Amino acid sequence: MRTLLLTIAISLAATVLLPISAGAKGCLKGAAVGGVAGHVAGHHAVAGAAVGCVIGHHRARVKDKEAANAAARPPQGAGQSAGASAVH
Repeated sequence: MRTLLLTIAISLAATVLLPISAGAKGCLKGAAVGGVAGHVAGHHAVAGAAVGCVIGHHRARVKDKEAANAAARPPQGAGQSAGASAVH
């Protein structure tokens, strides 16, 4: 448990101190989840945190890309009025 807490503390400090971390969206949450999972799965907290960071960052980028695509696309049915029917 002590190793896990130390790993999380080091990860938090590195995230705060490094200017590169501004673009690492999702990494901190993924690292925390991965660190816990790695610790439970055989005391591999550091490896779990590293993999969790990568996966969390990837998922955040995919989510941002989907949100950007949804914002750029017009809503379906925007050309029809609410009461109009297709058959006259």
